[in-house]
Amino acid sequence: MILVELEKLARRPRTWASVGLLCLLPAAVAVLLATTRVGTAAGEGPAFLSAVLANGSLFPAAALAIVLPLFLPVAVAVVGGDAVAGEASAGMLRYLVVRPVGRTRLLVAKLVALTAFVVTAVVAVAVSGYLVGVLLLPTGPGGDVVTSVSGPALSGGQVALRIGAAMGYIALSMLGVGTIALFLSTVTDSALGATLGAIAALVASQLFVALDAASAIRPYLPTRYWLAWIDLFREPILWRDIERGIGIQAVYVAVFLGLAWANFATKDVTS
Repeated sequence: MILVELEKLARRPRTWASVGLLCLLPAAVAVLLATTRVGTAAGEGPAFLSAVLANGSLFPAAALAIVLPLFLPVAVAVVGGDAVAGEASAGMLRYLVVRPVGRTRLLVAKLVALTAFVVTAVVAVAVSGYLVGVLLLPTGPGGDVVTSVSGPALSGGQVALRIGAAMGYIALSMLGVGTIALFLSTVTDSALGATLGAIAALVASQLFVALDAASAIRPYLPTRYWLAWIDLFREPILWRDIERGIGIQAVYVAVFLGLAWANFATKDVTS
């Protein structure tokens, strides 16, 4: 069942179209940065942008930052929202659930396929960002030495490890988005409705994060610590927000997976 779901995901043109568009946007930004050289003067622009412009090997992190606020969550929400509701709208769900594999195994297979998409998208953006960064942006006078966001130098190995950690953190955050969409996909037979519901939840979270009146609930919102991974590129690393972000996303994944299973396992499937 898992292999079937992975094959279905790989054979859908929209899967690779989404990944391609996610990679294209950072590449376009790199071209603009390389041609205009905006923010290259010392002390000009945000510290993270200055560090990226000083050494192209950091551009994978910038590429992830570019797609994280909107484009990557939307792509993940589309896949998660279509996971179960797409089968229902196509009239195939009732044939799937009567097979001996059972509903739980079907939901697990959908989750594995969703996770595979998240990992593929994050890796593709990071790898394409690295290739574009080293081709179009300077490598810096220190060769393998990269200036961190907070000033002290990082070796090439440290940068690689921290980019890998950032990829894992972002993948976990996007899995939180995906499980929200997956739960909504078990509630409705409309893939579009499930996708829009997940996106609406994220938009609301972003609004509340920026709203002072919502300070009491801000630490518990799913998008609150999305950008905490940037602290990985400080020296020393600031772990506080990173640890909180991991905890929050783990809770969201566990809760919405539980809700998805509870609803799907008892749902009267007629589609």
